[in-house]
Amino acid sequence: MSTKTKILNAAELLFADKGFNGTSLREITSQAEVNLAAVNYHFGSKKELIKAVMSRYMNELSPRLESALYSLCDDEVQPTLIDVFSAFLEPLLHLNTVKDNGTSTFLQLLGRGFTDNQGFLRWFLTTQYPGVFTNFTQAVHKAYPELSTEEMFWRLHFTMGTIVFTMSSSDALIDIALNDFDREVDIAGVIKKVIPYVAAGVSAPIIN
Repeated sequence: MSTKTKILNAAELLFADKGFNGTSLREITSQAEVNLAAVNYHFGSKKELIKAVMSRYMNELSPRLESALYSLCDDEVQPTLIDVFSAFLEPLLHLNTVKDNGTSTFLQLLGRGFTDNQGFLRWFLTTQYPGVFTNFTQAVHKAYPELSTEEMFWRLHFTMGTIVFTMSSSDALIDIALNDFDREVDIAGVIKKVIPYVAAGVSAPIIN
């Protein structure tokens, strides 16, 4: 395994577990068993390392998700918001074929980008992968054309909060489902549970 890959593997696990703000470069180098000079050589800075960690997942996710959302926008039939959010399912689960627990790790990392106030990361994702965000907002608008741009911002912000909280506690939720309800649920099951909830929230009547 290359030094660069060791650093990326260690960084993504620590970032997902402790957050971007809560993880130091020293912890990453210790976990990866490399020196600090190696991080500086391959990435230059912690911000660039964060971008590289996210890009490994986004490069796999983006083309599949962009295509799924584009199909909804291009179809003559008006999609429902459940259709829009369901378009995320297969691309997200594909990440499990790329890395063990890839789906959960990516969603935790994405959530950290919001909870840790990593504004540069949100800017990086929207500028580096514009097709995903453009097709998503277009699909939401097609499913619910009455929604203004401002109202869409608020509702998608609340949606992200729900998803971040859900995925950050997904292991606990899976255990509760088994212990309290005798039901085995995996990460796909958790995502399927949250889809109708967030779709209903985004499609709620507008109150002026």
